[in-house]
Amino acid sequence: MDQTFVRENTGITADDAALLDRVQRASFQYFWDGAHPQSGLARDRSGKNADPANDLVAAGATGFGFMAILVAIERGWIERQEAIARIGTMLTALENTKRYHGVFPHFFHGADGSTIPFSMRDDGGDLVETSFLFQGLLCVRQYFATPSPDETALRKRINHLWHGVEWTAHIKHDEKVLYWHHSPRYHFARNVPIQGWNEALITYVLAAGAPRHGIDADIYHEGFAKGSQFINRRDYYGINLPLGPDYGGPLFFAHYSFCGLDPRGLSDRYADYWQQNCNHVRINYQHCVENPHGYRGYGPDSWGLTSSHGPAGYVVSSPASDFGLIAPTAALCSLPYLPDESMNAIRRFFKLPEGKIWGRFGFVDAFSQTSGWYARTYLGIDQGPIVAMIENHRTGLLWNLFMSVPEVQQGLQKLGFTSPHLANSEQAILEPMA
Repeated sequence: MDQTFVRENTGITADDAALLDRVQRASFQYFWDGAHPQSGLARDRSGKNADPANDLVAAGATGFGFMAILVAIERGWIERQEAIARIGTMLTALENTKRYHGVFPHFFHGADGSTIPFSMRDDGGDLVETSFLFQGLLCVRQYFATPSPDETALRKRINHLWHGVEWTAHIKHDEKVLYWHHSPRYHFARNVPIQGWNEALITYVLAAGAPRHGIDADIYHEGFAKGSQFINRRDYYGINLPLGPDYGGPLFFAHYSFCGLDPRGLSDRYADYWQQNCNHVRINYQHCVENPHGYRGYGPDSWGLTSSHGPAGYVVSSPASDFGLIAPTAALCSLPYLPDESMNAIRRFFKLPEGKIWGRFGFVDAFSQTSGWYARTYLGIDQGPIVAMIENHRTGLLWNLFMSVPEVQQGLQKLGFTSPHLANSEQAILEPMA
């Protein structure tokens, strides 16, 4: 691996580095020891002490899992050839998975690749989950860049899956917006346009840069950017929020697409995305500091509202919808944006009762000190970004890999983005289709 990808952030102390190592390595194990035993793909969720009894795996979580594997190689937790073998197994499973116009379903069986409906009328392709999957796969393609036969084969297999995605199949009639779901039985009946500021910027970038079945720029500008909750420009806790719903929404908006997309210097006609994400995180942090609902345990060293498990099931938390739940992933993934406040939160989480807050794959998904509740579960879409975003703060590994993808650069340029990566781009290895 080129050493420009692994230069450690010099602002991190040795003590902090040891804590980050512990958190990243434990979270990585979710995708290594905790992966589906046959396919190696990522489970949607798992228990604190035991694997689930079901066969369910998730496309988006698997994308974050690919990224975690790359970090593990760089950190020396696994060998490169070990990773190549595991990734090969995972690609075989993905190649055998039922797809819809090349788009993967949200959930499917790890053993045979058959679809598990996510909900009523959502039994087909999920374009956003597919985007998270390819965010990881394209990083893998860039990482394994040598001309060796095994690495060349990996790249060709990834390209075959990548070129097969028909992004335009998720446009309804002649509308200028992508739709989240398409079902072979119900078609667009789920009826969720991908618009307004949310976690799906990555979808439009990939769709714009796709080598086949790509979208025109007006689909982004007239679709995603025209949603009712896209432009904000209002202040919350004295902090201006360029985009998004009131108070910014759950913190995964600043994480999922930005495990690969580097927000530093990334801008278009709508926002500076570094400022957007930093201000979103600051609003979330300040809400927990001011704690208007008086929840126990909130404060400058215990904060972070996002989607997570809760006492009654999965819940979407934000300052506008606050249930007293702190999700460690929210503060941990925000390390690039608020490093001091994130490190304070990590130290605080380690001071909570270890038997309740920590398990085989790191910090549990969420907790509420007000109710005395601690999750006994992990979510793949929460564990994976922990590994990725901490690594991006430390070395920029995944940001550099993803932003070096020629198709990503083409997509960003088509949509009108500027970025230092576009000014200093290097051509990557691209094999023709087999």
